[in-house]
Amino acid sequence: MSGFLSSSLARKYAMALSAFFLIFFLLMHVTINLLSVFSEDVFNMASHFMGTNPLIQFAMQPILIIGVVFHFVMGFVLELQNRKAQGVKYYRNNGAANSTWMSRNMIYSGLAILAFIVLHFIDFWIPELNVKYVQGDMTGLLADGEGYRYYEELQHKFVSPLRVGAYVIAFVFLALHLLHGFNSAFQSMGLNNKYTKGFEKGAKIYSIVIPALFIFIALFHHFNH
Repeated sequence: MSGFLSSSLARKYAMALSAFFLIFFLLMHVTINLLSVFSEDVFNMASHFMGTNPLIQFAMQPILIIGVVFHFVMGFVLELQNRKAQGVKYYRNNGAANSTWMSRNMIYSGLAILAFIVLHFIDFWIPELNVKYVQGDMTGLLADGEGYRYYEELQHKFVSPLRVGAYVIAFVFLALHLLHGFNSAFQSMGLNNKYTKGFEKGAKIYSIVIPALFIFIALFHHFNH
């Protein structure tokens, strides 16, 4: 594996594959969260299933965490290598001539998203683990026999305008990150063909709509708690 990742092309392929995996996860995550806007019961049922299903908890969740760590570490490595190859002076003076603002600042949008992920874990993932494995049992039941109160916890976290503001800013950075990262992943996988325009259009729609839905969900619960 180390020999494979020592190749610049291999690292770009691995980065692209991890990006596609996380893009799929975001789609699944926003779909489940969007249920909270329409039905508290359905959202709780879906969240409880995702939070207690052994396959998801002990197979998919570790893979997701590894994928997130790998994507960010590899992204920072590639960014530093690109800057070193181009030269700091050339990069600062002429970078804008051949690249977009988003492509030149992926490392900063990545850091902002990474900070958000840490906040998100503190807000939701760690409390859920505490309820399931400290206060309750493997099924996530509390002492009163009820499951982890997903909807109640979701609304509680979006009461503070500061936290909501942090989420909104994070999702704006996510949109900027996706607008460049999505197309970069397509290029790394060699999808530069007659379907390129269609891929680019779909990538732009995804990169705007998915973060916008996350923002909508946060604002909805902030104003309706």
